[in-house]
Amino acid sequence: MENTGKLAGYTLFVTGGSRGIGKSIALKAARDGANIVIAAKTAEPHPKLPGTIYTAAKEIEDVGGKCLPCIVDVRDEKSVQAAVDEAVRTFGGIDILVNNASAISLTGTLATTMKKYDLMNNVNTRGTFLCSRACLPHLLKSKRRNRQPHILNISPPISSITSKWFKTFPAYSIAKYGMSLCVLGMAAEFEEQGIAVNALWPRTTVATAATEMLGGSSSAAHSRKTDIMADAAYAVFLKGISCSGNFLIDDEVLAKEGITDLDQYACVPGNQLSLDIFVNNNGSFEPQENTSKKHNASRDQPSRNGNPEVSAIFNEMRKALSASVVAQIGGVVKYTLSASGKSESWTVDLKNGSGSIRQEDGKADCTLKMSPNTFVAMFKGEMDPTDAFMSGKIKIEGDMGLVMKLEKLTQNIPKSKL
Repeated sequence: MENTGKLAGYTLFVTGGSRGIGKSIALKAARDGANIVIAAKTAEPHPKLPGTIYTAAKEIEDVGGKCLPCIVDVRDEKSVQAAVDEAVRTFGGIDILVNNASAISLTGTLATTMKKYDLMNNVNTRGTFLCSRACLPHLLKSKRRNRQPHILNISPPISSITSKWFKTFPAYSIAKYGMSLCVLGMAAEFEEQGIAVNALWPRTTVATAATEMLGGSSSAAHSRKTDIMADAAYAVFLKGISCSGNFLIDDEVLAKEGITDLDQYACVPGNQLSLDIFVNNNGSFEPQENTSKKHNASRDQPSRNGNPEVSAIFNEMRKALSASVVAQIGGVVKYTLSASGKSESWTVDLKNGSGSIRQEDGKADCTLKMSPNTFVAMFKGEMDPTDAFMSGKIKIEGDMGLVMKLEKLTQNIPKSKL
């Protein structure tokens, strides 16, 4: 989407803007000549995540914007208020707030510690409410200056609320939908004052550091670039109060702008895309298995000695074991495969010696639970692992980081032999 220059002189306060979607939205507005406040925690380089508030600020200034990098913890009221005050002193006001900061842990109830629960809810829901409350007095002044004040939350459509998400990762679902409930309330509360409040969510996974941490290094090949969210957000900002109280999907926004060539946003044009969580089929997506190859229903009936196709996959995994793989992964993973009241467990020891795989219900650092059908389809390349996890076909208990590392082993399994 082409820039119009209509946000020139506007000031955007972007939480979590040092990388990913937040930074991309900031860069899009900066190309119009907007002032950007990067409100994020990363001041020093992170060993695993790219970018700091200062590197983001340089990128913003390089494309024509002005930037104020602020070290902000959205859980801390004093930290947020100090950044808002500094933004107003520096740029004279705030016109647009982007609540992008988010914490994520895709774990079930028993696997979610209260520390993790508090982190997600304090960053996502409470942080959104806090930043909105701190910026609103200045957004009201923005309206009195005949501008188009806006709050945009990067959160899912409330129409997609279903037990499917809450049974799989309840704490994260509560935290993200809390951001959406802020939209529902504030859009109505401030409609008469002329402040637009909307939610925006991607239809597919977006290539960010968080996506790679959750879906592995190959996830980007089945994702869209952050540019699609930036272009959609830009289109929403330009509509002003005529667009408020909506729960928007990125490519639907762009379609209304006449942008139908979505290959430009794909990291790898032509690849099948992984669908994002919280997106259902009321004009959006219901995660589906790839049906290009028929699945054999007998896979869901593990025999007393184990499903033959399951055994074949673990045999191929054994061939890929080595001391170097063990050194890279350093953990024990258990697969529990269940269907029709029957279950079998396989323990993959990637912590000791040159590694081992046994059909036993052993102790593990991480347990993956799924049906034999899902397991076989995933290893044969018929089902995307990220889609399977996000749609609840795979449940993970324990150290999720080990699942990401397992990619090093599974990538070495030749699909032709399965």
